[in-house]
Amino acid sequence: MKVIGLMSGTSADGIDAALVDVRGDGKRLRLKLLAFNITPYPKSLQKTLIDLASGSVFSIAQFCRLNFELGERFSEAVIALANQAKIPLSEVDLIGSHGQTVQHLPKPSGRNKNRTGSTLQIGEPSVIAERTGVTTIADFRPRDMAAGGEGAPLTPYLHYHLLHHRKKSRAVINLGGISNITYLKAGASLEETVAFDMGPANMLLDGLVSTLNQGKKSFDRNGAMAKKGRVSEILLAELMRHPFIKKNPPKSTGREVFGGKMVEKIIESGRALKLTQHDLLATATAYTVSSAAKNIQAFILKKSDLHEVIAGGGGVKNPVLMQALTQALYPVPVLTFENFGHDSRAIEAMTFAVLAYQSRHKRPANIPAVTGAAHPVILGKMIPGRKFSA
Repeated sequence: MKVIGLMSGTSADGIDAALVDVRGDGKRLRLKLLAFNITPYPKSLQKTLIDLASGSVFSIAQFCRLNFELGERFSEAVIALANQAKIPLSEVDLIGSHGQTVQHLPKPSGRNKNRTGSTLQIGEPSVIAERTGVTTIADFRPRDMAAGGEGAPLTPYLHYHLLHHRKKSRAVINLGGISNITYLKAGASLEETVAFDMGPANMLLDGLVSTLNQGKKSFDRNGAMAKKGRVSEILLAELMRHPFIKKNPPKSTGREVFGGKMVEKIIESGRALKLTQHDLLATATAYTVSSAAKNIQAFILKKSDLHEVIAGGGGVKNPVLMQALTQALYPVPVLTFENFGHDSRAIEAMTFAVLAYQSRHKRPANIPAVTGAAHPVILGKMIPGRKFSA
């Protein structure tokens, strides 16, 4: 099948779209990335999405319209990618859309009798199916959560199919809005995959840059601001005491924990310590690296060996972050997806192409050992396209 995967992450900066040729019987998949693009959101929309995810008050009418607006934007991203790849939409067999997360609450609430968490992604898939004519599968997280899991992380499923090795134990680190890890023990099966969120990454760095510069800048290009600053060991130690960092897996997190409130807390602490904005960026960068290193030490290296680390996500384009990560994990080498012939930027979107492919064939694609679900489940909800056949 030719499948388009769509992803908009916690940074809410735009839509990643990947056209993937997917083949195989479910257990052995052959994947080829045919095309990839990024459709940026207007800054006003990005701010709206971040405000929504951070708990700002929105009317039901605003929320309702936003869901459909994002459906239109996801549709436009599909059409743009098909044009880029020079293939008609009639040749696209399937779309897998993660949507835009507005809340991810893996912990059960006191009123939930079944003791499950909850999650919500928007970007109406019916709009995508109608505008493109292509069968669309979306909402991948809730079924895993209904089965007692955290609904995250889901990218380890792709990591296993792309990078598991018979003789080498590998850790795949995604430096997106949140940093997460997939551990692929040498020769292990899919069911033995270990994966979990480790802490903040670009979400915290971008939030600091945007707040400190009144929205005039949205990210620390090439880590230039962090490079000019000095790490505050006092502030770093305070941040490392966050309970999520030492929490045992399975665990997942998002903007609810490492978003706007933490940005405000860091800036407030920085004022008390008389730190510059460059110092704050240097410290937040060190926080990303230190939280990752501590999780790897506590939950992987104490139990298993590790031959190499493979990094992906937007953070690989930050040389200051990558250099610090390389130093922290030495002597384990830190590589990138590009070293293995893959595009780091496309990995998350490719994940939802693969998950959609498996769901269309009625195959489970969660990893209960990773998410904490009671059993394997088929993920997603399907909206038939114009050429759909059962």
